[in-house]
Amino acid sequence: MELRRLGRSGLRVSPLGLGTARMAGLGWRHEGTPAVSPEARREAVRQVQEAVDLGVTLFDTADNYGDGESERILGEALRGRPGVVVVTKFGEDPIPDQDDPWALDAEAVGRTCEASLRRLGIECIDVYLLHRRDYPLERVPALVEVLEDLVRAGRIRAYGWSTDDVERARAFAEGEHCTAIEHRLNVLHDAPAMLELCREHDLASLNRVPLLMGVLTGRWSEATRLDPHDPRAAWFEQEGFRDLLARARRIGPHLARDGRSIAQGALGWIWARSPLAVPLPGFRDAAQLRGLVEARRFGPLPPDAMRAIDDDLGRG
Repeated sequence: MELRRLGRSGLRVSPLGLGTARMAGLGWRHEGTPAVSPEARREAVRQVQEAVDLGVTLFDTADNYGDGESERILGEALRGRPGVVVVTKFGEDPIPDQDDPWALDAEAVGRTCEASLRRLGIECIDVYLLHRRDYPLERVPALVEVLEDLVRAGRIRAYGWSTDDVERARAFAEGEHCTAIEHRLNVLHDAPAMLELCREHDLASLNRVPLLMGVLTGRWSEATRLDPHDPRAAWFEQEGFRDLLARARRIGPHLARDGRSIAQGALGWIWARSPLAVPLPGFRDAAQLRGLVEARRFGPLPPDAMRAIDDDLGRG
């Protein structure tokens, strides 16, 4: 499959990126869960390196994934492996020792950026994303200027916003070095307005929850039972979540075309949906990682499958 252009940055990346929120057991942790073990950490490093060997050239992380542990693991894994694009995020957690802990002024953003650079072990972050989805619009121009200063200082190459709000994304898109919007996109949650904004402003569409937290992998069913302390257990009590499971089951045969798994078909839907889109699925182990990477061999879903999915979901 051809590489995809990363917005205005001039970079070209693999059509599949990988999210790192859950590697080494970092995700969906609850009270009583032990810290990441040295063995799990080493295995995560090996998995990232295997992904690079298999052709993945974009990884997504954040400063608050595992309190910075995701960035540390990624930095160790990518040391000495040039040509890989790193996306990290800032601003979702309040910044301590400030009168306004949510203020993202030059000093605060500079400190968080430097901390991410140290953990990643690099001199310059490829794409730096605002992670606070409700950041006030009236503060956007000042924050954009802060990020432009970081570009001029050589600490970041480009920036963007992790948000599903088109108005907020549009405000950031005015920045000269804005290159990407990270937003929700999957076969059950289309985002036509955001994709149009990305097309209009020549931005990359980085796609979070492309497999909808396992809904689009066949992992869950209405009969699934989880530890009651697991925060995901509450999902199965929600009518909306049960409806997602039913809709995923209905379109499963269209996704599993040409020998694909359902998860591979869900990635193929995204690639067929927009040439700007780069899905960022997470991974838990090496087998899952290889299955995700193998999706590239199949490429985008064919047009007849896309039409059938729209018909079944009432979007025709």
